[in-house]
Amino acid sequence: MGLNAALFGPFTEFSFMQRALAGCLALSLSAAPMGVFLMLRRMSLMGDAMAHGILPGAALGYLYAGLSLGAMTVGGIAAGVLVAVAAGLVARSTVLKEDTSMAAFYLLSLALGVLIVSTRGSNVDLLHVLFGTVLALNNDALILLGGISSLTLVGLAFLYRPLVMECLDPAFLRSVSRWSPVAHYGFLGLLVINLVAGFHALGTLMSVGLLVLPAAASRFWVREITAMLFLSSCMAMLGSASGLLISYHADLPTGPTIVLCLGVLYLLSLVFGQQGLLQPRSSHHLKA
Repeated sequence: MGLNAALFGPFTEFSFMQRALAGCLALSLSAAPMGVFLMLRRMSLMGDAMAHGILPGAALGYLYAGLSLGAMTVGGIAAGVLVAVAAGLVARSTVLKEDTSMAAFYLLSLALGVLIVSTRGSNVDLLHVLFGTVLALNNDALILLGGISSLTLVGLAFLYRPLVMECLDPAFLRSVSRWSPVAHYGFLGLLVINLVAGFHALGTLMSVGLLVLPAAASRFWVREITAMLFLSSCMAMLGSASGLLISYHADLPTGPTIVLCLGVLYLLSLVFGQQGLLQPRSSHHLKA
């Protein structure tokens, strides 16, 4: 088999590979930049918790309508928003900090979601929810992923300046602008819909990998935030396409293979990046 056939053959011959690639590219355009802001706001673990927080809502949607795209999407968004708001209220009303309250809700959500799906569905359904079915994306799912990606890019463009200011100096933004709560809750809303989009493709256990790993890898190469947003999307696209090809040729599970490819890009960046382990210590301050 020639190199061109190995690289492009699966995408030209099989429609399911074309849809999987299109879905991954749409997610890469929106999820990876969201991951950059998650990282800069020191909220990466919170993103992981919220990814699991959407599970009971998606599971209730499954309980009501089976593997329905619309029902699971609405349920996932509702559960994600509820978990984020509840964790914030607990953090503001009790002695617990937000990361602790988020972890508590994450554990409850994960256990409840798995219980709902495993009680009323089969092991195949449970695997679908936990690990996704990127190779089974249909046209409706692609329209959903494309719509979420477009909405996210518009939202990030609208909130870009306050988000950057909040990353660099959140106290300053709160003191001089009323945009701080708008940026915060707008960002959380965009995060929830991106986690739901990632859930449909990669499942609740893998979806956060597309947010965190490309963003973390890009941080080792550039210091300017706009460049970081662009580079993270490019790395997400490269890792997704590589994961699809490797899983096809090696007959491996697709979602975990994509995340492992993103992990390889992260490790290479960690070692060889301009701010990686092999480079002399220098100023790592961000630039707007």
